[in-house]
Amino acid sequence: MALDPGLLELMREDLADAPGIAEKKMFGGICFLLDGNMVCGISAAGFMFRIGKAAKAEALAQPGVREMTFTGRAMAGFVEVAPEAAEDAPRAHLVALALAHARGLPPKGAKG
Repeated sequence: MALDPGLLELMREDLADAPGIAEKKMFGGICFLLDGNMVCGISAAGFMFRIGKAAKAEALAQPGVREMTFTGRAMAGFVEVAPEAAEDAPRAHLVALALAHARGLPPKGAKG
């Protein structure tokens, strides 16, 4: 299943005011990084957010949010949302949680 260009544009718009965001192909989709740390992304399954373990309960309380699984295992600190469940306000809240988490991590050095 291919990536939905509309979802990619929504995520770009959600992050437009966040300085230092870069895009990278990861997890079979497009991820958005801040100082080399993943913030969120899209895949054929929908949206994914790296919210950190501390914000997991808050994120999972949002409608349509579930633990992210990759290769059959839950990924600690990550959640996902199907496209049809990702309305603007809840998605904005998840973006804010993910940005807050990424801002609390040390920057990753460039690989050379």
